[in-house]
Amino acid sequence: MSHIVTVQDAVTAFADFMEPTDAELDAVEQEMPLILAEVDLVDAQITVLDRTPTELDTRRIRRARRRVLAARRTLANQAADAQRGDAA
Repeated sequence: MSHIVTVQDAVTAFADFMEPTDAELDAVEQEMPLILAEVDLVDAQITVLDRTPTELDTRRIRRARRRVLAARRTLANQAADAQRGDAA
């Protein structure tokens, strides 16, 4: 006979094991500048969805894209430095 378990019981049965680890939290913290830059970019893009972008809007989107690229570059360089440090 198979037992029927409610979805809530099945989900909460493993809740203690589903917490993020310290390493995962550190990774999110390290990526936070990129996350915030991407949020700014999306915010700038949302602003102009229902209207024609002004020169100020265009500049805001361009600056937000540059911040995203700079944050990605920084993360890539940190990853490369960490990999180089582990290999050496």
